[in-house]
Amino acid sequence: MYRKMVLIRRFEEMAGKQYMQASIGGFCHLYIGQEAVAVGIISALRPDDYVMGTYREHGQILAVGSDPKAIMAELFGRETGISRGKGGSMHLFDRERNFMGGDGIVGGGLPIATGVGLAIRYRGGDQVCVCFFGDGAVNEGAFHEALNMAALWKLPVIFVCENNLYGMGTQVTRASAVPDLNRRVSGYGMESAHVDGMDLLAIRALSDDVVAECRAGRGPWFIEAKTYRYRGHSMADPATYRTKDEVEEWRVRDPISIYEKQLLGAGLITDEEIRGISAEIDAVVDESVKFAEESPFPQADALYDHVYASGE
Repeated sequence: MYRKMVLIRRFEEMAGKQYMQASIGGFCHLYIGQEAVAVGIISALRPDDYVMGTYREHGQILAVGSDPKAIMAELFGRETGISRGKGGSMHLFDRERNFMGGDGIVGGGLPIATGVGLAIRYRGGDQVCVCFFGDGAVNEGAFHEALNMAALWKLPVIFVCENNLYGMGTQVTRASAVPDLNRRVSGYGMESAHVDGMDLLAIRALSDDVVAECRAGRGPWFIEAKTYRYRGHSMADPATYRTKDEVEEWRVRDPISIYEKQLLGAGLITDEEIRGISAEIDAVVDESVKFAEESPFPQADALYDHVYASGE
């Protein structure tokens, strides 16, 4: 879990750098500060479980174990990318790991996750589907439709609201009449919980319980994880709507630093091992950039591939 959080942080820092150098085009939403949410929840899953991402999904797809080289190549728009260079930052997809994709539409993944839950039920499996989304999605119609249907049919879906306090540049208290977002689901008779999104161990402990409940047929569940993004909504956002003091206040509770201290205090890791992990992750991220830079762009005729299903 520590390695994955460090990988996400370094990968995102590099993605931001490459975006500023114009190696990455389009939109780019970084996950820096929210690492504990994806890692804590996904670490409680099995390989055959499903994950539905958001448009801020680099960290989520790295947490399921997808190849950093293929992800970086996708950000670069190369044909070796995880979506063959056609999806970019907001549309990462990995069928092999049941990562059902990012979605550029706010709340767009919620109905898909409900559909995945229904498919699990039809097939008689005991998998779960975790659906990540931001606080801005709770005011979308798709949020209410998806949760209502999932609750009505008692589907094995875990809806995870990563409440980073801002929907783009609007503070949640200015956008939601009920800022305590886990209360918003009470009308659907759905179990819900609130967790500190900067505390990896708290998230993991809650996730173990919630996943077990859903596997046993007592789903769906709603989790509100209060977290914080250190950067703007996207790389194009200077985040002038926040004060420096506010950002620094949250940086004191950095999830990676907190977990690192917990590991050191418990004698589970040494300073030397931390330095080794840091060097190892730096090498992985550097290699992902090298791989992306050396990969070709898609051919022009690839524009017409996969427009229609082949039936195979």
